[in-house]
Amino acid sequence: MEKMKKNSFQEYNLSDEILKSIDILNFKDPTKVQEEVIPTILEKKDIVVKSHTGSGKTAAFAIPICELIDWEENKPQGLVIAPTRELAEQIKEDVFNIGRFKRIKVNAIYGKSPFHIQEKALKQKTHVVVGTPGRIIDHIERGTIDLSQIKYLVIDEADKMLEMGFVEQLETIINHLSKERVTMLLSATMPKEIEVLCNNYLNNPIYTEVEDVNPSVDRIVQEVYEINQDEKLQRLKDIIIIENPDSCIVFCNMKIDVDEVHNGLKKGHYTCEKIHGGMEQQDRIRVMNDFRQGYFRYLIATDVAARGIDIDSISLVINYDIPRDKENYIHRIGRTGRINKEGKAITFVTEREKRYLNDIEAYMGKKLIKKEIPDSETVNEYMEAFEEKISKRPQVKELKGKALNKEITKIHINAGKKTKMRPVDIVGTISNIDGVTAEDIGIINIEDRSTFVEILNNKGELVYDALQDKPIKGRLRTVSKKIRR
Repeated sequence: MEKMKKNSFQEYNLSDEILKSIDILNFKDPTKVQEEVIPTILEKKDIVVKSHTGSGKTAAFAIPICELIDWEENKPQGLVIAPTRELAEQIKEDVFNIGRFKRIKVNAIYGKSPFHIQEKALKQKTHVVVGTPGRIIDHIERGTIDLSQIKYLVIDEADKMLEMGFVEQLETIINHLSKERVTMLLSATMPKEIEVLCNNYLNNPIYTEVEDVNPSVDRIVQEVYEINQDEKLQRLKDIIIIENPDSCIVFCNMKIDVDEVHNGLKKGHYTCEKIHGGMEQQDRIRVMNDFRQGYFRYLIATDVAARGIDIDSISLVINYDIPRDKENYIHRIGRTGRINKEGKAITFVTEREKRYLNDIEAYMGKKLIKKEIPDSETVNEYMEAFEEKISKRPQVKELKGKALNKEITKIHINAGKKTKMRPVDIVGTISNIDGVTAEDIGIINIEDRSTFVEILNNKGELVYDALQDKPIKGRLRTVSKKIRR
């Protein structure tokens, strides 16, 4: 059945809390994928979406799931399966932001992150879990996750899961879930194995292929430079000088190349950082957050970063190494030209790599623009403008969710599980403060010796002042305000 176009999120009968979040997050009119998915999930029907990156798909499932979550239920109700740690962390952040005023609690679980910390988090009230297949199965096998109340399942980037060999793990996870659920599967491509998955595990799903009027790839100027392997680094520096982007991702195929390019640019005083699979997860998250905020202009990355980077204003992508997989090319260049924005992608190709270029062009059904290598005279013409830009500190941008914090205060209480602190103790004490109700209390995190509580609706100062001489669980506690970065 054809859906009527919605010109506004107001038309979906969403709660005030969800509408408030998406308004502060500056969501405008629903994108095409959101028009298809939001009403379908709200009607509790299964859906399969074929859609490329940059279409607004995370919000498409996060908005209705946050709307449908029963806040009172302590066990997870939503499960989102993602192929990579970066994407899982990004989805967690997006769901958290959208569900902020409904006090939706989201946990991300993935490998190379301490299991015991995830286990502790899952023992507390959790509404949505976002995870990679292997780590979800680890928790299932150890009995540290309760999936009995999962009502909403999202399989994101299913084609990437297939490529990474995760299909059997997906089936294992699905077989631990109730059949009484709403399932959504998203994929940029629809290979036979994904169709089989849909037929076996989805209930009469609606199939939809979302092609924007201006697909993101068509908004990206795509150019190719044919170069020798031994001159790549110098040509990269020349191209960056000429293009002079505000922000740029340089993709390499291997970690060793990322290190080499990063070192080469650092020596030239470029503001750059690197990210690849050999780094600790906390370092990768720090680098991504710093890049989002604009603390540096150039990110050198392997394909681990191609999925899960949700930044609206990357002006240039450079494929220092041409990707061996044609679909990775789409994911890489999709980091620029995000929703309704223009972008540019430049690819270096050596004589031996032309077959990969031919595969990409055949897959896209178009030829990439061949460009002549700029001579030193041309590079020098652009040098002054380039040096002027890199001499100035990049403009630091707010993280996407920061605007949500403006009326929220996070307070710290120096008591936790070791002193038998429970959420009911916190809620009971705070809601008895004059002028405060339970609706003003946001997400509560109780750790071993500390408790963190978000106070909503600009009531933070009132609560903080009152708790200075108000007992919690029978005694006064040290209460402080947590400073956000």
